[in-house]
Amino acid sequence: MEIWHNPRCGKSRTAKAALDAADPSHTVRRYLDEPPSAAELDEVLTKLDRQPWEITRLKEPVAKELGLADKPKDRAAWIAVLVANPVLIERPIIVTDDGRAYLARTPEALDEALS
Repeated sequence: MEIWHNPRCGKSRTAKAALDAADPSHTVRRYLDEPPSAAELDEVLTKLDRQPWEITRLKEPVAKELGLADKPKDRAAWIAVLVANPVLIERPIIVTDDGRAYLARTPEALDEALS
């Protein structure tokens, strides 16, 4: 398993602690330091069954600076913005070894990812 983790985020820390207990061999990806490529993000979005604007942190200052709330919903363009500004990617994201992905922000999503 891999977790896209931001240690400054409480929900991300909670998910990492649960993952530490459930699967000590998991990989921690500090996605702010090691951003995903466009292809990686596109693949994870497909696994999540979501569009990039659905996992974008629109309240971040950079989102407001870029005018994302009014940006046309073009998947490739939004992916490019997220890759260039990984702080905009909602977290934590858990990618399982069997190819599933979860936006593990709620206890229910976290439980599902770990089951």
